[in-house]
Amino acid sequence: MKKFVAATVAAVMTFHFVSAWALTGYDDPQRAAYYNAIKGKRVVFVPLGMGLDLTQAWSAVMKKQADALGYKFEVRDPNWSTEAGAQALTQVITEKPDIIVVQNPDIQVYARLLQKAQAAGIYVLQINLKSTTQTEAFVGPDWVALGQKLATLAVDKCNPKNGGSGKIAINQLTLTAASNVYQMKGVQDVLSKHPEIKVVSEQSADTDASKARAVTATVLQQNPDVCAVIGGWDGQDIGAAAAVKEAGKVGKVSVFTSGGGDQAMCDKVKDGSFTSYISYNAAGQGRDLNDMIRTVLQAKPEVGKTKIQLFSDMTVINKDNVNGPACYALKDIR
Repeated sequence: MKKFVAATVAAVMTFHFVSAWALTGYDDPQRAAYYNAIKGKRVVFVPLGMGLDLTQAWSAVMKKQADALGYKFEVRDPNWSTEAGAQALTQVITEKPDIIVVQNPDIQVYARLLQKAQAAGIYVLQINLKSTTQTEAFVGPDWVALGQKLATLAVDKCNPKNGGSGKIAINQLTLTAASNVYQMKGVQDVLSKHPEIKVVSEQSADTDASKARAVTATVLQQNPDVCAVIGGWDGQDIGAAAAVKEAGKVGKVSVFTSGGGDQAMCDKVKDGSFTSYISYNAAGQGRDLNDMIRTVLQAKPEVGKTKIQLFSDMTVINKDNVNGPACYALKDIR
């Protein structure tokens, strides 16, 4: 009976207490800790250059969160100069922000600087292009898988069994960039299983649209029956698409490429410049960066001990789904 009475009294008290919450509200006990861990902190972004749809999208999404949560967000733009980027990183490290977000020109050039940043107690997040130095997090595509997808698209299109010529060209990016090194591993993984596919040209366009245009034009002259061009980034491969158009081969020579899903590039699918386009969603990558910023500032792991890979979702875009949600306009995320 005593236990029954005690339980009844406890239930009644709980009912009245919960009823009071319902009437007056009750502050989430974890809210203050969340905001206090983030407010007033400082994040610095060192991109390759701010003239890209990718870097503008990431920056816009990160700035929006910084403004909402009350921390400082800055961009140090080296404008495609590796030397200026190294100088910017060196300067930022001396300033000791809480987090550095960096886009690496290649797998090696910033490696020691990223180690130096971590030795100084700074969290380092890498976006899209990896260094050989692993840091708190990498946000970007699984480049090996992306290369496999590009090669599979080309094989399906150009296989003699499907009516293709079996001849393809590959326009590589900057040879030492992570996007190129890992992507080519994926491409070769697929092509090694398809001896019926012949690579008639494999050259670096060095992420330059004009070089891609010149290289592709030469390939088309020397190999009139080439079936497809595999590229590695939309900003470069608009040059390849231009060469195909100038040769009067739109619809006859396929161009397969990838990028962040900017609407301007998706429009290249609509007009036939790109046959298929693999989007890794730059706006979504910005969201993933924001998640990592909030996570490390709250969890406060020991610098250098956390190594997270956040591979981006990839969507193959063609004329059938180009009007879907995989394409974004920069104005809509600012």
